[in-house]
Amino acid sequence: MAEIIRMPKLSDTMTEGVVAQWHKKMGDVVKKGELLADIETDKATMEFESFQEGTLLYIGVEKGKAAPVDSILAIVGKPNEDIKALIEGEKQKAPAAETKTEPKKEEAKPVEQPKVQEQPKVAASATASVKQPVQQITVTHSAPAVSSNGRSKVSPLAKKMASERHINTAFIQGSGDGGRVIKRDIENYAGGGASQFTSVESYTEEPVSQMRKTIARRLAESKFSAPHFYLTLELLMDEMMKARESINTVAPIKISFNDIVVKAVAIALRQHPKVNASWRGDVIRYNKHIHIGIAVAVEEGLLVPVVRFADGKTLSQIGTETKAYAQKAKEKKLQPADWEGNTFTISNLGMFGIEEFTAIINPPDACIMAVGGIKETAVVKDGKLEPGHVMKVTLSCDHRVVDGATGSAFLQTFKHLMENPVLLLGMQNI
Repeated sequence: MAEIIRMPKLSDTMTEGVVAQWHKKMGDVVKKGELLADIETDKATMEFESFQEGTLLYIGVEKGKAAPVDSILAIVGKPNEDIKALIEGEKQKAPAAETKTEPKKEEAKPVEQPKVQEQPKVAASATASVKQPVQQITVTHSAPAVSSNGRSKVSPLAKKMASERHINTAFIQGSGDGGRVIKRDIENYAGGGASQFTSVESYTEEPVSQMRKTIARRLAESKFSAPHFYLTLELLMDEMMKARESINTVAPIKISFNDIVVKAVAIALRQHPKVNASWRGDVIRYNKHIHIGIAVAVEEGLLVPVVRFADGKTLSQIGTETKAYAQKAKEKKLQPADWEGNTFTISNLGMFGIEEFTAIINPPDACIMAVGGIKETAVVKDGKLEPGHVMKVTLSCDHRVVDGATGSAFLQTFKHLMENPVLLLGMQNI
């Protein structure tokens, strides 16, 4: 008997999926555990194995198309089995929400208008990607180049040359009979006279990916539901720069400043557990474990893989994990277990030359730290102005959970660790 394979829910936030690739085609035999399709979720592209077996009789979602969770992905059964009744039954059980999107034909009929076609409109394309020039506009302030006897004031050859050179003939004084613009006028034109320009209106449209949809929804919910406030602190980085240079002479892998920030944040959170928390409606959850989410930029947005129990890991372990996560994120190979469970998040744009910024809290965390780049500047040391290196960090806090004094105390501890690397490195092996 034919069985329906439904669009799976591959992450806790997934509402629909896109079929990135089919590994079977109509008529192929499908066995249990065989790879059936690659499904793009809101965070990654994941392989989907079949739990049924039989002949692939129906494909419900074409490659590159999206479908809601639990909708028909495919149907397998016996060869040549009649599945029309099965498909029709699913259509009748379709959620009311889907039918609401179909306006009634009687209501959709517009009031009949006179058939006027002086200015035809270009219909919007319903394809996934639109790349087309809409209209070419030439801005001028002149009357049509037509003489009183109806003869064009521009010769055909001159008109062709002017079009090729994007020259507006309305601003050229013709030297031909009756002021007609001819070939030599175009050749001698140097662009004087009234200003004019020619340009093209154009645009492209691309479908919103599942990842971008989820990023937009979650960050909008965070920004407009959690009352954000921001605390910025400047760190002196000269000692840490020297320490990192020394560390990398003995460390098994190259340690980045971001790895050091992760470790310092984890230790500071251990001393300030009220920052390692989240708003849960009726309760505030104070996490005893420390899982640091690290924002990683990919082509379609941001992913936040999680370094678990970061306070107990060495810098080398943290560095190895973050590099592996970054590579997996770019290849869209992160799994749900890689991005779930964060208790605090770090977003670092220092490598892009950004000195200071604010970040939107990543739910369910109560805080996120925005890390800027290290900048060489003049600093005051022992009452004297000297060259030095500074780095700014900004802590975004959910005011329902973290107060200003609590966030400030956490930042002061973090600053003390970063400016005194012997304290940070003394707590663990490299």
